[in-house]
Formats: sequence, C-alpha cells, structure tokens
Amino acid sequence: MSDGKQGALDFIQAQIKELDELFLRASKDLNTVAGAERVAKWQVRLVPLLAQHVGQQEAKRFADIKIGPSFTNDLLEELGDNVEVYRAFLVSLAERVKRLPHS
Repeated sequence: MSDGKQGALDFIQAQIKELDELFLRASKDLNTVAGAERVAKWQVRLVPLLAQHVGQQEAKRFADIKIGPSFTNDLLEELGDNVEVYRAFLVSLAERVKRLPHS
C-alpha cells in the first residue's frame, strides 16, 4: 500500500475514533446539546481536512451530508443516529480508499 493511501486510511481511522469519542463524551456527560455542538464543529473542521487527505470530491460529498429530522424524543438516540451517518460515510470512504490502485 502506498504511503499516501496508508496516510489517508490512518487519517480516516483517526476521524472515526474522534467521532466515537465525541459521542461517548456526550453519553457520559448526559449533555446532548453540547455533544451535538461538538459534532457540528467536528464536521465543519473535517471538510478541508478531507480535501487535503482524500480529495475535493470526497470532501464535498461529506459536506453535502444532510441530517434529517428525528422524532424519537430521545436526544441521545438522535445524536447517535447523526453520528452513525457520519461514521458510515467514513467507513465507506476507507473501503473505497483501500480499493484504489497502487500509485
């Protein structure tokens, strides 16, 4: 695996870990409002970093993710659902990067 590909995969894994930690912190603190704010800041900060590590097209796809309304009346569950949307994108992105031809 090329250094660039491995670097991109390491970056994506680090972002998944950070996202999981944000959700875990919100769960432990029982503060979903602050958790949602931290996830939103993470999402905005991640867009230019994705462009740098995996390309502008993937960064745009990530930026274009729209989280729909949720009606569970459980704020932690709603935050978890939102986190899972971002997590699923990153896991899928990692799989696509793994399948890239060697450069």
